[in-house]
Amino acid sequence: MPEEYILKVTDVSKSFAGVKALNKVHLEIKPGEIHCLAGENGCGKSTIIKVISGVYTMDEGVVEFSGKQYTEITPREAIMNGIQVIYQDFSIFPNLTVMENLAYNTELAEKKKFVNWKRMREIAQKAAGNIDFKVDLNTLVGDLSVADKQLVAISRALMHGAKLIIMDEPTTALTKKEVTALFKIILDLQKQGIAVLFVSHKLDEVFEISERFTIMRNGENVITCNADELDDKKFSYYMTGREFESKFFEPANVSAEPVLEVRDLSMENGFYNVDFDLRKGEILGITGLLGSGRTELALALFGLHKTDSGTIMVHGKPAEFTSVQKAMKENIGYLPEDRLTEGLFLSRSIADNITVSEVDNLTRGAGFWDDAKRQSEVDKWVADLKIATKNPENAANTLSGGNQQRIVLARWLATHPDILIMNGPTVGVDIGSKHDIHETLHNLANNGMAIIIISDDIPEVIRNCSRVLLMKAGKITGEVNPREISENQLAEMMTSSDAS
Repeated sequence: MPEEYILKVTDVSKSFAGVKALNKVHLEIKPGEIHCLAGENGCGKSTIIKVISGVYTMDEGVVEFSGKQYTEITPREAIMNGIQVIYQDFSIFPNLTVMENLAYNTELAEKKKFVNWKRMREIAQKAAGNIDFKVDLNTLVGDLSVADKQLVAISRALMHGAKLIIMDEPTTALTKKEVTALFKIILDLQKQGIAVLFVSHKLDEVFEISERFTIMRNGENVITCNADELDDKKFSYYMTGREFESKFFEPANVSAEPVLEVRDLSMENGFYNVDFDLRKGEILGITGLLGSGRTELALALFGLHKTDSGTIMVHGKPAEFTSVQKAMKENIGYLPEDRLTEGLFLSRSIADNITVSEVDNLTRGAGFWDDAKRQSEVDKWVADLKIATKNPENAANTLSGGNQQRIVLARWLATHPDILIMNGPTVGVDIGSKHDIHETLHNLANNGMAIIIISDDIPEVIRNCSRVLLMKAGKITGEVNPREISENQLAEMMTSSDAS
């Protein structure tokens, strides 16, 4: 008789310094089940995963692996019971080859004293073959795409008798095409009887792949149910405790004259003959698959990439964007694609991160801070953008992804830009923060700001843009009205454009 549950979590609680991170949490997963664990950042998802995998010791409760009960778990015991966790950073070695990453654990487990490259290659080939992963085994992992790094991590997990693979936010940095490929692999794992716990808060993806859901909020269970018992509205409510009105951006007052004019703009190995106008009061979407040139264009419009030809006009006058400083003088702000490495000083305070772009305005003689002005500015943006912190002098890395993104947004809004370019504005941001950021952008545009959203998140560009430009192979290939096209149609246009 087959086992009923691979994993059964009952009444698990965990506190840190007197603060309860988990309160009597339940979670049950059957063999071959694709189960979604959902909740906003800080709800306890990561904590329960670390309890299951033996990283944290639970204060109360029981965890069962295939019927065997534990009140304390070591990482080794979790692995021996078939539990494998693939974290967002994949826990792989970027300075080693694919072959080394796949084979070393086996070699160490078997206590081999000498390297046998032929044996290691055979181990790695077998591991990659389990998911039909086509890759040069001699490639350094650091040189792989995010999607291929993830496949290395999956291949390695399957080498150790995995019964349950826990994927923590596996699609955060993937394109739609890469997500589709990942989902095919997950379905293939299911056919082998391997369960997958899919940790995410992205509505379109979780409904596409998951059979059952467990939703958490504030360290507690909210609901466990089958996918057909949920819809977008219920899912959002269970996650946040808030009801959101699903609405499209409707520009209230678009200027007659463009604030930004781009003509025949080109950059070698980036983009070619790009033409578009941007007006005050509108949100312009630019979308395309990975490698379409969308990010290179964004960086060029903020002076981070030097263009080879073409012209840029701001308020009807020629402008040179040969440096960030020159772009900022034209009142342009830019939110980068990766807030962690490009947008934040993580170890510095929230206040420092907000005010770093306006040091000149908040200092007095000899470069000393005007403490009153600085505090007033920090308090304003913490309140206006609802940054969840009790003390703005805390480090930025103490906040959730959504709140970190609000800090980056606050920094640029404090400079009062005429044009705001947002590259992946809500990547890795939970549903509540995503809604709040989008609402802020709508209000900014309706108050006269010109905004560009660069994203391959199709629902995001459909619901939040006045119009959308499609990019492929460095060129603008079309423009669509988001009110006249469905998400599926836009996805097909992006894919067919890629294939054309």
